[in-house]
Amino acid sequence: MSLSGGAQSAKQMKTLVAYFSASGVTRGVATQLAEVAGADLYEIKPATPYTDADLDWTDKHSRSSVEMSDLNSRPAIVGDLENADSYDVIYVGFPIWWYTAPTIVNTFVDTYGFKGKTVIPFATSGGSGISKACSDLKAAYPDINWKPGKLLNRPSKQELTTWVKTL
Repeated sequence: MSLSGGAQSAKQMKTLVAYFSASGVTRGVATQLAEVAGADLYEIKPATPYTDADLDWTDKHSRSSVEMSDLNSRPAIVGDLENADSYDVIYVGFPIWWYTAPTIVNTFVDTYGFKGKTVIPFATSGGSGISKACSDLKAAYPDINWKPGKLLNRPSKQELTTWVKTL
């Protein structure tokens, strides 16, 4: 993948699509995006998988509700992203929880840093937009080169291709 403009377009960029998916919806989009972008694929896996009860947003005592009510929550992740520093462009995908990114995404970013890297958020959602998630991530990690994020609910291959080419 190449980014538009100047010297960067002459260099072949190493790209990663990293995603967290609690129900499988974001996984499907991430898989398609990685194919279109010619990127490596990495799943952000919680050390303790989420159950249906954990994801019950109507229960203020559910695991996801408790995590999202604490901005310092950093759910543990498993798996090692080898050679994380070798990526130039990182797409980070997630479902929208409470109008923003799940705190496990912060765990991922905290773990690997990505200072000075280009990071592009994408999300899936049953009804919320991605703008708050993008502004929250940009505020939390100002040393990252954030590109505008995109909500990708059931995107076509053509939509993904067009989006990747415009970045």
